Amino acid sequence: MDRLPWARFHWMVVVGLGVSWVLDGIEIQLVSASGFKDTLGMSTEQVGFTGTIYLIGQVVGALVFGRLTDRWGRRTLFIVTLAIYLVGSGVAGLAFAPWFLYVWRFVAGLGIGGEYTAINSAIDELIPAKYRGRVDIAVNGTYWGGAMIGAVGSFFLLDPDLVPTNLGWRLAFLIGPVLGLAIIFIRRHIPESPRWMVTHGRREEAERIVDEIEAEVAGQGFDLPPVDAGKAIKLKPKESVPFAKLIDVFFRQYPSRTFLGVSMMVTQSFLYNAIFFTYALVLQNFYGLDASQAALYFFPFAIGNLAGPLVLGHLFDTIGRRRMIFATYMLAGVTLLVSAWLFREGALTAGTHTAFWCVAFFFASAGASSAYLTVSEIFPLEVRGQAISYFFAVAQIVGAAGPFIFGSLVGDGSARGPLFLGYVVGSLVMMLGGGIALVCGVDAEGKGLEDVAQPVSSATAA
Repeated sequence: MDRLPWARFHWMVVVGLGVSWVLDGIEIQLVSASGFKDTLGMSTEQVGFTGTIYLIGQVVGALVFGRLTDRWGRRTLFIVTLAIYLVGSGVAGLAFAPWFLYVWRFVAGLGIGGEYTAINSAIDELIPAKYRGRVDIAVNGTYWGGAMIGAVGSFFLLDPDLVPTNLGWRLAFLIGPVLGLAIIFIRRHIPESPRWMVTHGRREEAERIVDEIEAEVAGQGFDLPPVDAGKAIKLKPKESVPFAKLIDVFFRQYPSRTFLGVSMMVTQSFLYNAIFFTYALVLQNFYGLDASQAALYFFPFAIGNLAGPLVLGHLFDTIGRRRMIFATYMLAGVTLLVSAWLFREGALTAGTHTAFWCVAFFFASAGASSAYLTVSEIFPLEVRGQAISYFFAVAQIVGAAGPFIFGSLVGDGSARGPLFLGYVVGSLVMMLGGGIALVCGVDAEGKGLEDVAQPVSSATAA
């Protein structure tokens, strides 16, 4: 799989699986728009809880489906989790009361949380090693493309002059499912990960899938190099890995990698949630913008976040993981630190402050995406889905404190000092994550997953 040139098969994998983050971006933006507030008679706190229950669903979905994707397979789970999301988001648009909306937002979150584990695992195991970094980072960055789609859709569908209020937000909830329905047909043609199959005793099926992929690639005029027999690994297939073995992998075999994964995921999550969920409050309370004006500033912010992974992604495969993670985390932290000082001095306008955010998150977005890449490639194949799920859950739980803390620091906009200190702490936290990556990082660029971490079922893994 790693020796294959880039071909149509890999584009199918990227398009068919990469849509997950687009869907997540759409969902977050729909809740931010909160067009259902008046229709369902919801208070501001109840609207906020709609976002919270979605995030709780993501954490639960990641934890539940993370273990299942290691046990039942990548393909089974990326079909099931997308179906759960389609139902959850679509039915939410039929809500007649807040509790009904909460239930189905939770279900939609379950699906997306499960997507994170199954999709990252499948992409890493199907994409050739020399392209793995840029593909994984770019795919994770498409979250912001989804957020922009959701924002544009909400702008039109939530305009009462264009669509009745009671109908517009319900149609908005169908944006994601419509896109998901189109993608689920592509996913039907994406095979199970041969790597996962061979560790579960399904060698003949794995061989058949690889033969079919090789035949398709060769049919496009590519010459395939011979397989390096020196890469052979003797395996003892296992149906599942006991939880005790999982603990052993994380804390005895790879303690520094566990520390690295937690550090990267938590630091980027805290900074992202802190800035993203309060930027509109900052624009309104400190720069005098109204809610509709502040919403327009979302687009340059999102463009910077989308551009970073797309522009910088290939450097993680060429310059290397460790250097690029350090560089992106540090540059993001330093840029935010400079903007914090200028903010305290009153030297910024709404436009220039947003410009600083765009530059900072151009780097931070690539760094945040590399956190998911790192966690998914530095642990053995049999526990990859669970590794992603546990680190994702920890990051979401810790990151959830960001909006609350920074929202409190914003206050009524009368004092800049508290928010300045918050920005300084957030910047230093991000820079700390980059420093840890430089020291504990794994040089996984260009290496097969089995060279980065031998499978648990390998006869020599111990």
